[in-house]
Amino acid sequence: MKKMLFLAAALLLAANGTALAQANADPTPDMSAMEADPLAPVTVGDIEITDAFARATLPNAPVAGGYLTITNRGTDDDRLVSATSPAAGKVELHEMSMQNDVMTMAPLPDGIAIAAGETVSLSPGGVHIMFMQLAKPFVEGESVPVTLKFEKAGEVTLDLSISGVGADSPPDMHDMKM
Repeated sequence: MKKMLFLAAALLLAANGTALAQANADPTPDMSAMEADPLAPVTVGDIEITDAFARATLPNAPVAGGYLTITNRGTDDDRLVSATSPAAGKVELHEMSMQNDVMTMAPLPDGIAIAAGETVSLSPGGVHIMFMQLAKPFVEGESVPVTLKFEKAGEVTLDLSISGVGADSPPDMHDMKM
């Protein structure tokens, strides 16, 4: 634990030293190099998406899971009908459930309903985005793009922050590789 705290402090000091050196070299920052906050809410139509993340995968793993929270702030029901990503050959909406004491997983061909004024969580062990035929492993601290298609709100592309292999939530911003 002490080693981790020391490493974190050293990284923080190194980052601050780099920032100070850059600030002294050029007092006007280059805003084009700054990236958007991958954990910030994303909105399309009346749909707001938060807490978007995926789990890191082990080397050679053929699949990965993606998770997020969808809030319908409108007065009409909507539906998440599909997802795509350049990070996977195939992306499906899935649901895990217990049947006869056995955990099963199945695609949701009709998508995921998001009732007006309601919130739906895609989370580990339940409804989720399934990435199949991965182009490369999902690495903790990186992000993976995904395009979500809603029946009424339309399409939106966002980045899922990649958390640890067994994570239940998105990583903190200080954990992200930028």
